[in-house]
Amino acid sequence: MKHRNPQHGRRDFLRTTLSLSTAFAGLTSFSPITEHIPEIAPGNLYVIGPMEGYSPHIGTIVSMLNYNRETILRITKGLSIADLDFLLDAKANSIGALLMHLGAVDKYYQVNTFEGRSEFNSAESKLWNDGMELGDLGRKNIKGKELKYYIDLITEVRQKTLEEFKKKDDQWLLAIDPSFGEGKEPFNTYWKWFHVCEHESNHRGQMSFLKSRLPGAKDSKE
Repeated sequence: MKHRNPQHGRRDFLRTTLSLSTAFAGLTSFSPITEHIPEIAPGNLYVIGPMEGYSPHIGTIVSMLNYNRETILRITKGLSIADLDFLLDAKANSIGALLMHLGAVDKYYQVNTFEGRSEFNSAESKLWNDGMELGDLGRKNIKGKELKYYIDLITEVRQKTLEEFKKKDDQWLLAIDPSFGEGKEPFNTYWKWFHVCEHESNHRGQMSFLKSRLPGAKDSKE
């Protein structure tokens, strides 16, 4: 059985490593990876990437936000006031409260990243505080509304977010906010909006679960 010369193995390894390093160096430079990627139209939910009307990486975030929002609309379609107010147990959040929570978080990162504020103003707090906090406040105060009420609110917030994104570029998206998170570790604007994406996805799963536990709900694969 023939054994390879260790020196040959090391040289091959170094050559491979250098090649990979060069490739990854290209990936970490943000402009080249999007230079030749075609922009996608707003209606293409299953294509993640740069979108018309936005800088490349902002467009990618927008494509993820659009997909997540569409799945929220599908999950909640047709739910009654009783469905939206349903509490699985004494510690649960209702689907209606979770919808308000999505709007509150979107609104918070909107005022934080576009206006540089770390808190809601008084009018914003009055509308969104219960949804932001959830828990006892949400259970007590977020109920008795039709689905259209929640959808209209979160759609209005999202439309504002999308309009503001059109005024920004990737340099803004990648910038570090030195004051965010008490300055203990760096956060950039890209992370903030990625967090909005993952946050909405997380609560979509909760809504699916709660929907499957509604009184009279049919068996579901969700």
